[in-house]
Amino acid sequence: MNKIFPQGDGNDNAAGAKALPGGEGCGPLCCSSRGACLSAFLLLLLVTLAALIALVTILGLPPRTPGAQICVTLTNRTGFLCHDRRSCIPASRVCDGIRTCSHGEDEAEAMCRDMPQSLPSFLVAHCGDPSSWIYSDQKCDGANNCGDCSDELSPDSPNHRCWNWGETHSPATLSTRGHRDQLKVALSGGHHWDSEGHPATPGQDEEIKAQREEEI
Repeated sequence: MNKIFPQGDGNDNAAGAKALPGGEGCGPLCCSSRGACLSAFLLLLLVTLAALIALVTILGLPPRTPGAQICVTLTNRTGFLCHDRRSCIPASRVCDGIRTCSHGEDEAEAMCRDMPQSLPSFLVAHCGDPSSWIYSDQKCDGANNCGDCSDELSPDSPNHRCWNWGETHSPATLSTRGHRDQLKVALSGGHHWDSEGHPATPGQDEEIKAQREEEI
């Protein structure tokens, strides 16, 4: 005689399954929930990263403010030191519309947008007229850059004078040293007469020296 053992429904085994330590025995629903959480986290991370990139693209990175990079040129004039730390360009070649430094830092927008206020102070020399200015390497160069000769006057040389020479208004300077007066006339394209009455050649500098007798 055959014995018949009671057989439970297949669902009873599933319902009676015990969860093993370490998450073993987790059903499909549990694994599906974990996958959904991980996907949501990665999606949120990607959205945040995309938002940051879009924000930087729209607003742009803040411009770097050029530092005060002073140097002395080969002609013993104030200069601007390029970022390569080797090239020293004249002060008057900063913000002149030409990229002289290899990386173009001499034409940086932050430095050139509101001159002379935006320029480093060592690049600027003020004229007698407060509204006028020149580059620092144009001071005491023998030329009347300010127009009132204030850039050719030095407190160290009280006998140093400057005026417009002749009808062409070419700048001229006169320095008195002991018994000798030295007159220097800068010719920048216009003709004028030298001390002997001969026309001078434009585009050159002529030094006219005159001996004077000091009255006793």
